[in-house]
Amino acid sequence: MAALFYISIISLLFSSLSGKLEDDFPAEVDAKVLGFRKEKLTHFRVYWHDILGGQKPTSIRIIYPPSNVSASSSFGMVSMIDNPLTVGPELKSKLVGRAQGFYASASQEELCFLMTMNFVFDEGKYNGSTITVMGRNAVFNKVREMPVIGGSGLFRFARGYVEARTHTFDPKTGDATVEYNVYVLHY
Repeated sequence: MAALFYISIISLLFSSLSGKLEDDFPAEVDAKVLGFRKEKLTHFRVYWHDILGGQKPTSIRIIYPPSNVSASSSFGMVSMIDNPLTVGPELKSKLVGRAQGFYASASQEELCFLMTMNFVFDEGKYNGSTITVMGRNAVFNKVREMPVIGGSGLFRFARGYVEARTHTFDPKTGDATVEYNVYVLHY
Protein backbone atom coordinates (compact mmCIF):
# COMPACT_ATOMS: atom_id res chain seq x y z
CA MET A 1 0.00 0.00 0.00
CA ALA A 2 2.78 2.43 0.96
CA ALA A 3 4.74 1.52 -2.17
CA LEU A 4 1.70 2.34 -4.33
CA PHE A 5 1.38 5.71 -2.58
CA TYR A 6 5.04 6.58 -3.23
CA ILE A 7 4.83 5.47 -6.87
CA SER A 8 1.77 7.72 -7.30
CA ILE A 9 3.56 10.69 -5.72
CA ILE A 10 6.64 10.16 -7.89
CA SER A 11 4.57 9.91 -11.08
CA LEU A 12 2.64 13.07 -10.12
CA LEU A 13 5.89 14.84 -9.39
CA PHE A 14 7.38 13.93 -12.76
CA SER A 15 4.17 14.81 -14.61
CA SER A 16 4.22 18.27 -13.01
CA LEU A 17 7.71 19.05 -14.30
CA SER A 18 7.80 21.50 -17.19
CA GLY A 19 9.74 19.59 -19.85
CA LYS A 20 12.25 16.81 -19.56
CA LEU A 21 14.63 16.89 -16.62
CA GLU A 22 17.71 16.65 -18.80
CA ASP A 23 16.49 19.63 -20.86
CA ASP A 24 15.18 21.77 -18.01
CA PHE A 25 17.69 21.77 -15.23
CA PRO A 26 16.42 22.88 -12.82
CA ALA A 27 12.74 22.23 -13.49
CA GLU A 28 9.86 23.88 -11.67
CA VAL A 29 7.63 21.65 -9.59
CA ASP A 30 4.04 22.36 -8.61
CA ALA A 31 4.34 22.90 -4.83
CA LYS A 32 0.85 21.49 -4.23
CA VAL A 33 2.08 18.10 -5.44
CA LEU A 34 4.53 18.03 -2.53
CA GLY A 35 1.81 18.92 -0.03
CA PHE A 36 2.70 22.58 0.51
CA ARG A 37 0.00 24.40 2.42
CA LYS A 38 -0.01 27.66 4.26
CA GLU A 39 3.12 27.93 6.39
CA LYS A 40 2.60 27.97 10.16
CA LEU A 41 4.70 28.67 13.22
CA THR A 42 4.67 26.07 15.99
CA HIS A 43 6.17 26.52 19.46
CA PHE A 44 6.67 23.71 21.93
CA ARG A 45 8.80 23.02 24.95
CA VAL A 46 10.59 19.76 25.69
CA TYR A 47 13.12 18.70 28.29
CA TRP A 48 16.29 17.02 27.04
CA HIS A 49 17.84 14.52 29.47
CA ASP A 50 21.58 13.84 29.01
CA ILE A 51 22.45 10.83 31.19
CA LEU A 52 26.14 9.91 31.23
CA GLY A 53 26.25 7.11 33.81
CA GLY A 54 24.17 4.51 35.58
CA GLN A 55 22.60 1.36 34.19
CA LYS A 56 21.40 2.91 30.93
CA PRO A 57 23.37 5.98 29.82
CA THR A 58 21.84 8.02 26.99
CA SER A 59 25.08 9.83 26.15
CA ILE A 60 28.25 7.90 25.37
CA ARG A 61 31.62 9.59 24.94
CA ILE A 62 33.15 8.08 21.82
CA ILE A 63 36.22 10.32 21.47
CA TYR A 64 38.15 11.68 24.41
CA PRO A 65 40.16 14.90 24.12
CA PRO A 66 43.93 14.55 23.81
CA SER A 67 45.83 14.72 27.11
CA ASN A 68 47.47 18.03 26.15
CA VAL A 69 44.08 19.83 25.87
CA SER A 70 42.75 22.05 28.64
CA ALA A 71 40.23 20.24 30.83
CA SER A 72 38.07 23.40 30.90
CA SER A 73 37.30 23.15 27.17
CA SER A 74 37.55 19.38 26.52
CA PHE A 75 38.36 20.39 22.94
CA GLY A 76 37.98 17.40 20.62
CA MET A 77 35.59 15.36 22.79
CA VAL A 78 32.66 13.74 20.92
CA SER A 79 29.58 12.12 22.48
CA MET A 80 26.77 10.21 20.74
CA ILE A 81 23.30 10.73 22.20
CA ASP A 82 19.91 9.08 22.30
CA ASN A 83 18.40 11.35 24.95
CA PRO A 84 14.80 11.26 26.14
CA LEU A 85 12.60 14.29 25.38
CA THR A 86 9.87 14.78 27.97
CA VAL A 87 7.07 17.31 28.58
CA GLY A 88 8.32 18.12 32.08
CA PRO A 89 11.73 18.46 33.72
CA GLU A 90 11.41 15.15 35.58
CA LEU A 91 12.75 12.14 33.70
CA LYS A 92 9.58 10.25 34.66
CA SER A 93 7.32 12.84 32.99
CA LYS A 94 5.62 11.96 29.70
CA LEU A 95 8.10 10.87 27.02
CA VAL A 96 7.36 12.55 23.64
CA GLY A 97 10.46 11.59 21.69
CA ARG A 98 14.24 11.27 21.59
CA ALA A 99 17.15 13.54 20.69
CA GLN A 100 19.46 11.44 18.53
CA GLY A 101 22.81 12.62 17.21
CA PHE A 102 26.04 13.87 18.71
CA TYR A 103 27.72 16.80 20.37
CA ALA A 104 31.38 17.69 20.12
CA SER A 105 33.51 20.15 22.03
CA ALA A 106 34.47 22.63 19.31
CA SER A 107 36.24 25.43 21.21
CA GLN A 108 39.76 25.64 22.61
CA GLU A 109 38.90 28.48 25.01
CA GLU A 110 35.55 27.53 26.57
CA LEU A 111 33.18 24.61 26.98
CA CYS A 112 31.23 25.03 23.76
CA PHE A 113 29.61 22.21 21.80
CA LEU A 114 28.69 21.72 18.18
CA MET A 115 25.24 20.13 18.51
CA THR A 116 23.97 17.97 15.66
CA MET A 117 20.77 16.15 16.52
CA ASN A 118 17.33 15.11 15.38
CA PHE A 119 14.38 15.52 17.70
CA VAL A 120 12.48 12.33 16.80
CA PHE A 121 8.88 12.55 17.98
CA ASP A 122 6.76 9.52 18.81
CA GLU A 123 3.70 11.14 20.34
CA GLY A 124 0.35 12.32 18.95
CA LYS A 125 0.08 13.92 15.53
CA TYR A 126 3.87 14.45 15.41
CA ASN A 127 4.60 10.71 15.72
CA GLY A 128 7.31 9.86 13.17
CA SER A 129 8.19 13.49 12.45
CA THR A 130 11.63 14.96 13.13
CA ILE A 131 13.27 18.34 13.60
CA THR A 132 16.99 18.73 12.89
CA VAL A 133 18.98 21.09 15.12
CA MET A 134 22.58 22.00 14.36
CA GLY A 135 24.51 24.80 16.00
CA ARG A 136 26.80 26.24 18.65
CA ASN A 137 25.98 25.58 22.31
CA ALA A 138 28.07 27.62 24.78
CA VAL A 139 26.87 25.60 27.76
CA PHE A 140 27.64 28.17 30.47
CA ASN A 141 25.51 30.86 28.82
CA LYS A 142 22.10 31.17 30.44
CA VAL A 143 20.29 30.95 27.08
CA ARG A 144 21.75 29.33 23.97
CA GLU A 145 20.15 29.72 20.55
CA MET A 146 20.65 27.17 17.79
CA PRO A 147 19.06 26.92 14.34
CA VAL A 148 16.51 24.39 13.16
CA ILE A 149 17.85 23.44 9.75
CA GLY A 150 15.19 21.00 8.56
CA GLY A 151 12.81 18.24 9.40
CA SER A 152 10.66 15.41 8.13
CA GLY A 153 7.05 14.30 8.30
CA LEU A 154 4.89 17.18 9.52
CA PHE A 155 8.08 19.24 9.80
CA ARG A 156 9.18 18.78 6.17
CA PHE A 157 10.96 21.95 4.95
CA ALA A 158 11.16 23.17 8.56
CA ARG A 159 13.23 26.13 9.62
CA GLY A 160 13.45 28.05 12.87
CA TYR A 161 15.43 28.02 16.07
CA VAL A 162 15.63 26.53 19.54
CA GLU A 163 16.47 28.20 22.83
CA ALA A 164 18.25 25.95 25.32
CA ARG A 165 18.35 26.67 29.07
CA THR A 166 20.01 24.35 31.56
CA HIS A 167 17.40 23.26 34.09
CA THR A 168 19.65 21.04 36.22
CA PHE A 169 23.26 19.90 36.09
CA ASP A 170 24.95 17.40 38.41
CA PRO A 171 28.72 18.11 38.47
CA LYS A 172 29.43 14.68 40.03
CA THR A 173 27.80 12.62 37.27
CA GLY A 174 27.74 15.14 34.42
CA ASP A 175 24.01 14.45 33.95
CA ALA A 176 21.99 17.42 32.72
CA THR A 177 18.39 18.35 32.01
CA VAL A 178 17.99 21.13 29.48
CA GLU A 179 14.78 22.97 28.60
CA TYR A 180 14.41 23.41 24.83
CA ASN A 181 11.90 25.93 23.51
CA VAL A 182 11.44 25.16 19.83
CA TYR A 183 10.08 27.70 17.34
CA VAL A 184 9.62 26.10 13.93
CA LEU A 185 8.10 27.28 10.66
CA HIS A 186 6.66 24.42 8.62
CA TYR A 187 3.88 23.56 6.18
